[in-house]
Amino acid sequence: MTKTANERVFTADSIEATIIQQGTGTTTRQMLLGPDITPNFQMRRFTMQPDSTMPNHTNSVEHEQYVISGKAKVGIGNNIYDVKAGDVLFIPAGAPHWYETVGDEPYIFLCLGPNSPDKVELVESN
Repeated sequence: MTKTANERVFTADSIEATIIQQGTGTTTRQMLLGPDITPNFQMRRFTMQPDSTMPNHTNSVEHEQYVISGKAKVGIGNNIYDVKAGDVLFIPAGAPHWYETVGDEPYIFLCLGPNSPDKVELVESN
């Protein structure tokens, strides 16, 4: 196998986790791949502890998610989904979405999207 000059291999657990301040409980984000490594896309790992939420918000870029472990209720637009390990989610740019963990294990997912500016806006509850 031929290596390229920019090839990177590392352990995800070696990446610093940042605490997400919005929502309840404890949620962390790790930037696994970002503009320092790849010009085209980013890969983040989110870990939501049991009894955690992320509020309703929008992103200016689309993102794709793969659930590694745990369960959650995820609202996307006007729909609510019960998601679990192995599920794949597509969240279009501008779509309101939120998360609420279910059960007693962490909800962990990979989130991928374009490596372009992303404006996040909280959506007020009615």
